[in-house]
Amino acid sequence: MQTKLFDITKRADYTFKYNTKLGRHGWLRLTPAYSVKLVEEIIRSDCKKGDVILDPFSGTATTGLVASEMGFSSVSYEINPFLIWFGNIKCHNYSVNELDILQKQFNQCLEKIVMSDGFWVPPIHNIERWWHADTLMILASIRNRLVETFGEPNGNHYHNLVWVAFSRLIIETSSAAFNHVSMSFKDTTQYGFTQIKSLLQTIFSNIIHSAKTTLTGYAQVIHADSKALEIKEKECFDAVITSPPYPNRISYIRELRPYMYWVKFLKNGADAGALDWETIGGTWGIATSNLKNWTPTNKNLPAHLYDVCDKISRCEDKNAETMSKYVHKYFDNIYSHLLNMSVLLKPNAKVNYIVGNSSFYGHFVETQDIIAECMKQIGFTIIAINTIRRRNTKKGLLEYNIRAYFNI
Repeated sequence: MQTKLFDITKRADYTFKYNTKLGRHGWLRLTPAYSVKLVEEIIRSDCKKGDVILDPFSGTATTGLVASEMGFSSVSYEINPFLIWFGNIKCHNYSVNELDILQKQFNQCLEKIVMSDGFWVPPIHNIERWWHADTLMILASIRNRLVETFGEPNGNHYHNLVWVAFSRLIIETSSAAFNHVSMSFKDTTQYGFTQIKSLLQTIFSNIIHSAKTTLTGYAQVIHADSKALEIKEKECFDAVITSPPYPNRISYIRELRPYMYWVKFLKNGADAGALDWETIGGTWGIATSNLKNWTPTNKNLPAHLYDVCDKISRCEDKNAETMSKYVHKYFDNIYSHLLNMSVLLKPNAKVNYIVGNSSFYGHFVETQDIIAECMKQIGFTIIAINTIRRRNTKKGLLEYNIRAYFNI
């Protein structure tokens, strides 16, 4: 029997909000990140000792970190270099003695900050919308001092903890508002040096404290395009726990840009658009204009997809045709991903895909049904769709877990 909409709760404990005070999981906020609790429940239900877990859409490495905390080994794939960098920092085991030394170095570093309005700031368009001019000068001065002491972000996990703290600082002092699924801006707030310095010290101390927790498993984030995984080893994963981007035109790049500019993973807007085009569901910059010339890779996708794309394209809106192509491309990419990933799974591997449906011009794109049908075509069996929660957006938008086996 189908569950009535009013019976489905929002379940904040199944969202990123649940993660904010959970040690390493709360180091940086990425709105679309899914819940630690949900991953824990899936692992307890579907995984046994010795299983190796795959997350082909790592994001902020929630799956990998949870798996490692629970004593499992995992590999996560990610296309965004900043998220690879950040995920591996979160999943690293640190020496308590080395962390104590780092804390002392950090405290000494902050005592030698020289204030100047001549230090480097990132080339973010309309940067004054993000930070008050005085706040921006303070952040640039702090950054300059951190570079002198610890160098630019690199492969040193300990020094990178400093840059995670700085990344958190730039968001805490910005005018960005995170009270909904996309980003907006409130009135610019001016912060003083003492206030910002104290905030950074608090952030860093919290990171150091949670980094001292020993991880009993192993997790690694690897650079890869989930649509075309060029991995030599086959049939090496027992389970998949992941949450791909939703087909809702919310760009991950848009929210990640401030971090990526400040730690120099992005140089300009063109690079941001190029990266977003490579991701599944990307919509930033040239990603939207590229849709005009896009052609599908896969034929014979589920009939429901073609039907809803046709309905979207016939809507009376100048962007209707583009949005129709966007939806088509999303599921074409998902199909390529599932087909490519399937060779990495052991027989009887269990998969869990956390997904959400979407609405375009009043036409619902039932992501869960389309992906489930794609799985069936590729060879997944015993496919079940479980409703998880009601999302904090338009009426009728829900989140689901698609559970299946491969080649049982």
